[in-house]
Amino acid sequence: MRIKISQITTSDIGKELTVKGWIKTSRFSKNFGFVEINDGSQFNNFQVIVSEDLKNFEDASKLATTGASVSVSGKLVASPGKGQAFEMQAKTFDIIGLCDPETYPLQKKKHTLEFLRTIAHLRPRTNTIGAIARVRNALAWATHEFFQKRGFIYVNTPIITGSDCEGAGEMFRVSTLDAKNPPLIDGKVDFSQDYFGKETFLTVSGQLNGECYALALSDIYTFGPTFRGENSNTSRHLSEFWMIEPEMAFAELSDDMECAQSYLKHCVKTALEKCPQDMEFFDKFVEPGLIKRLQHVIESPFEHLTYTHAIDILKKAPKKFDYPVSWGIDLQSEHEKYIVEEHCKKPVILTNYPKEIKAFYMKEDADGKTVAAMDTLVAGVGEILGGSQREDNLDLLTKKMDHLGLNKENYWWYLELRKYGSVPHAGFGLGFERLVVFTTGIDNIRDAIPFPRYPKHADF
Repeated sequence: MRIKISQITTSDIGKELTVKGWIKTSRFSKNFGFVEINDGSQFNNFQVIVSEDLKNFEDASKLATTGASVSVSGKLVASPGKGQAFEMQAKTFDIIGLCDPETYPLQKKKHTLEFLRTIAHLRPRTNTIGAIARVRNALAWATHEFFQKRGFIYVNTPIITGSDCEGAGEMFRVSTLDAKNPPLIDGKVDFSQDYFGKETFLTVSGQLNGECYALALSDIYTFGPTFRGENSNTSRHLSEFWMIEPEMAFAELSDDMECAQSYLKHCVKTALEKCPQDMEFFDKFVEPGLIKRLQHVIESPFEHLTYTHAIDILKKAPKKFDYPVSWGIDLQSEHEKYIVEEHCKKPVILTNYPKEIKAFYMKEDADGKTVAAMDTLVAGVGEILGGSQREDNLDLLTKKMDHLGLNKENYWWYLELRKYGSVPHAGFGLGFERLVVFTTGIDNIRDAIPFPRYPKHADF
């Protein structure tokens, strides 16, 4: 029976085992060979010693090339070499799938991440992308573990929607109409003849739907794909990404901040515990000092600043920013990074933003100028999550929507939540890929998701 490499321990020394995986590297001489195998279950490779006593030794020495898949059985023995506690002495060595060394794109050399994006179907076999995938998995596990232990209920919100949660209008339309000859009425496309009988889009957030369930089940969270049509070609943006969005009934902004801080600490701690080999790799080759930085996040209470205080800090900063600082601006990445990395030197939760730069559903503060919003800023990323206390007063929410020119007919059901048993409630949204970037130290968010989607790129 096959055993995964990550499951093998020193207690298995002396046992007969079978492992299957892909060859990372091989070295053969006339009488023996060293073959390193990896099945993706951990970062470190598994070394197999192949001797000339093997029945098919000659064929193995020719066909055991990098990338080939193999099944190997033999005795696990203590390894005399450095860097590994054990190795296998092969008794059988079977090639499952050949790999042509002349055309295989992943040769034994360093490849740029830009190049690897052009072969996204093969890039998970590399050290870096494989490690990212395992850490991403650990963070997903930690997400469900955290909210489930707190009694949150996991809710699947729609991917196809008729409302724009953020009010920005940068959405991907979903339609079955003939793009070359759509039905028209008064010179405009008649969406009443479309599949859903109206204009529909890919969701930018599951929040509004999540609020429906929070106002019945108290605490819920969503974890699913979201889409933004923003034409942004940067290392920080994706057109398709995953969002985690908890929503809490009978909660205020302070509850939101506590949940966000505890969640981030739990995720980071889980990645360090579950993926030690991968995290050591990132610490050594991607961001020196990464583990120390993450330990600091776990051990330090987050700094709390109001937006107004943050603006004062930026105005007094002994450096010039590319984007001028004034009260009312939407903070840029350079502003966020200065506050986190140079001024506070720890994660920061910024609160009470100007209402004009925040979404319509956020609760207005008593000053009439700001809203009960919060963004959490971390080193290397800047804003990693954003949330708020939601406006639970029907009259105030209606007036705000009128002021912004939003069509209330599209949100009739959302407004009714404030009509029937409304309660104070709050939540936040975290872009999962930004969490992966923060935890691994990688530079480009396109490497934090298996198959990145961004302007002019929807391959694989």
